[in-house]
Amino acid sequence: MKVYRTDEIRNVVLLGHGGSGKTSLAEAMAYVSGATNRMGSVENGNTISDFDKEEQKRKFSLSTSLIPIEWEKAKINVLDTPGYFDFVGEVEEAVSAADAAVIVVSGKAGVQVGTEKAWELCDKYNLPRMIYVTEMDVDDASFRQVVEDLTARYGKVIAPHFQPIRENEKLVGYVNVIKNAGRRYTGLGQREECEIPDYCLPNLQIYREKLLEAVAETSEAFMERYFEGDEFSVEEIRSAMRTEVMDGDIVPVAMGSNVQAQGVANLLSDIVRFFPSPEYRECVGINRKTNEIFEAHHDFAAAKTAYVFKTMVDPFIGKYSFVKVCSGVLKGDDVLYNPESDAEAKIGKIYTLSGNKPVEVQELFAGDIGAIAKLTSTKTGDTLSTKNTPVSYGRTEYSKPYTYMKYVVNNKGDEDKVSQALAKMMAEDVTLKVVNDSENRQSLIYGMGDQHLEVTASKLAERYKVGIRLETPKVAFRETIRKNSDVDTKYKKQSGGHGQYGHVKMRFEPSGDLDTPYVFQEEVVGGAVPKNYFPAVEKGLQESVLKGPLAGYPVVGVKATLYDGSYHPVDSSEMAFKTATIQAFKKGFMEAGPVLLEPIASVKVTVPDDYTGDVMGDLNKRRGRVLGMNPQSGGYQVIEADVPMTGMFGYCTTLRSMTGGRGSYSYEFARYEQAPADVQEKEIEKRAAEE
Repeated sequence: MKVYRTDEIRNVVLLGHGGSGKTSLAEAMAYVSGATNRMGSVENGNTISDFDKEEQKRKFSLSTSLIPIEWEKAKINVLDTPGYFDFVGEVEEAVSAADAAVIVVSGKAGVQVGTEKAWELCDKYNLPRMIYVTEMDVDDASFRQVVEDLTARYGKVIAPHFQPIRENEKLVGYVNVIKNAGRRYTGLGQREECEIPDYCLPNLQIYREKLLEAVAETSEAFMERYFEGDEFSVEEIRSAMRTEVMDGDIVPVAMGSNVQAQGVANLLSDIVRFFPSPEYRECVGINRKTNEIFEAHHDFAAAKTAYVFKTMVDPFIGKYSFVKVCSGVLKGDDVLYNPESDAEAKIGKIYTLSGNKPVEVQELFAGDIGAIAKLTSTKTGDTLSTKNTPVSYGRTEYSKPYTYMKYVVNNKGDEDKVSQALAKMMAEDVTLKVVNDSENRQSLIYGMGDQHLEVTASKLAERYKVGIRLETPKVAFRETIRKNSDVDTKYKKQSGGHGQYGHVKMRFEPSGDLDTPYVFQEEVVGGAVPKNYFPAVEKGLQESVLKGPLAGYPVVGVKATLYDGSYHPVDSSEMAFKTATIQAFKKGFMEAGPVLLEPIASVKVTVPDDYTGDVMGDLNKRRGRVLGMNPQSGGYQVIEADVPMTGMFGYCTTLRSMTGGRGSYSYEFARYEQAPADVQEKEIEKRAAEE
């Protein structure tokens, strides 16, 4: 592939609801542009984007893929993203590298939750955007309805500049609203001029009026001409639209059919015409040597810097770090420095990836996207620069995973293989996290939802040939006491030679500090227990609090006082006093009103106003206490509640189904509270059954 200058590059992310047609659009783009000579389909599992076996099996995208397309002397780096919310980390990676977005909407399904989320992401990253309505070849698709729904939601920024011509419920051509001219499709991606049918004229009038009004607002001179009824030329309209699109004041709406490759050539031309090249996008970092702001702004004459926005670890083709060049020009013989890992590496060959096929390129100009192989000490979010000008860019904020399950390795002996495979998968997926919960002797895996975790287990089996089972995790309960007790325990053993003798009298009471397992005091008078045995008594306590007598959970908030006892000058030993203390603790703990404490999470649920009643009702069912609501912009509410951790299992799925995917939540551990009697009984029964 030839080298492109900064002004010839367009970095475009495809966003939209799952199943709206992003991958098939990327496929049609590659075919129409000549990047491929055959058009694959999601159904047949042979698209460029969905190269992973798991994607082909499930028939939807799980990760972001890059497809570079050459069109009208420009290079369009198309980033095809997953539409399902469990894989939002991949979308956030792609958006961080993009300079503009095409939001794909199904002409049949219309505006969906994924459309709204895509729009919100564009707002967050300040991305210029276009809407592309797919499936116009389907008989019950409605372009007019989609435009009406978008206008109702987002106002007069919505500007359709193509209009479908349909005959017998089939897409046969389109009207170019800018040129006010009709075109009829003659073959795959081919078209010829035609008359505008009469039935298109009423809508065309509305669309053209909207477009001209938006153009008129770009300058006072245009506004005057518009009011005087003066016609704008096609070039004037396009020039004004480019300014408006880049500022976000116009969102053009185009349409077509991915399967028939209709409307795709127009979309590619619009991307080149209306979307900004990277030089229009601000980009600043920090020079680590001088602590001054480094203004990169995708200037190819500045010092070399690149941001690693994604990592791909493939068992067959190895590790690739996807980079967006923020300044300078990257070349194969460059030595780049990573300030995060304090490591230098000669980058060797530079690639652009088309799906999972690496294509070597000689150089990457500022603003371009490519990949570097085998950067061992570099991970997603790192910056590559030179040792002379070490630069760091702000890391992208990724969604935090809150759904977790316990995982169990199927075959004993595969533990190391599983942990190595998961480490590779976490390098690829920023929203996947593995935690070793030693307290409950379990390994936990965190993701963005149940489907995310299920796909992870499936990938482990497919890619790395190791199996895991996902199970409900144990909750980290605690044990404590509510009353006082006083015990007298003697440990005595005689078995020829030296015996064992330890005798302690101890009081147990609540310490009032649930963050500390125990407090130890001694009030022994007159040497009833010699001082040299006090550490042994404390060791006995240390061991006892690890697994409480009630249900085997760690103990907190106990004050233990050794106030008397006795010893034997020959048979007493540290071991004997430690054992006596362990027995005293068990007895004293069970006599002092033992209770189970459960972890309580502080939960924030963000939902549209319409769903607050349902969500609060569901939180109550989970034994949650709703503390209040805070209104947010855009008709959302943040519900704050305290919910026991046992009530958080499966919450992600429930919340999504209750709110149509519009709700989101976060939580953090708040404190421990006494568990209700029925919960305690269940846990104690479970413990008895395990033993």
